[in-house]
Amino acid sequence: MALFGRKSKRNETAACCAGNCNDESMAKAEQAKKEGASVKILGSGCAKCNQLETAAKAALEELNMDTAIDHVTDFTQIAAYGVMTTPALVIDGKVVSYGKVLKVDEIVKILKMDRG
Repeated sequence: MALFGRKSKRNETAACCAGNCNDESMAKAEQAKKEGASVKILGSGCAKCNQLETAAKAALEELNMDTAIDHVTDFTQIAAYGVMTTPALVIDGKVVSYGKVLKVDEIVKILKMDRG
């Protein structure tokens, strides 16, 4: 019976990132995760992602912090953070929020806690 037969080998590259994943792209995603801007917005560029980016910029201005914001739209890099729901906010390589648009005062509070 085919139902109880041997499982076939699964094509790992087709199961992840719409077939765009391979060792090289995952290595690039891990490297991008470690370097670059210390504040990142993860998301496809939708309205909610842009709202979170605007709120993050306002929070940084309110705290007089001169930190660049990197907007990551590559799904391989987003997956490297373990994020499955966007938008997400990453501060110093750590995901601090995902799946919702934070208000400016919420981001200020997170930045104060994170950076002292």
